[in-house]
Amino acid sequence: MATSPARSRSLYRSLLRELPARPLLASPRSSLHAHLRASFASTNSSSNGATHGRAEAEQAVAYLRSQRQYATLVERYNPGMDMEEEERVRLTARRVGMNLPIGYKPEGKQ
Repeated sequence: MATSPARSRSLYRSLLRELPARPLLASPRSSLHAHLRASFASTNSSSNGATHGRAEAEQAVAYLRSQRQYATLVERYNPGMDMEEEERVRLTARRVGMNLPIGYKPEGKQ
């Protein structure tokens, strides 16, 4: 089964959407982007590897989308992950309706 050019373009654009954004015209294409473009160009010219290449590209899109969603969920449900311990303790106390004493210092910061 040959891949239609419209399906190939759609798959290529899906892959690019999942990659990290880069400022327009600020820098040349990344090596990954150049590799993807060359891969899609060669797949479109030869139909024997098109089905296998399309399946791999679809798996890559699914994987990249899942990784992006995972990172979003980790940030959402673990908001104190990148906070310092002092700030995390203060916010935990506030969550249960308490304020820390003014002279409070965490154990390691005397």
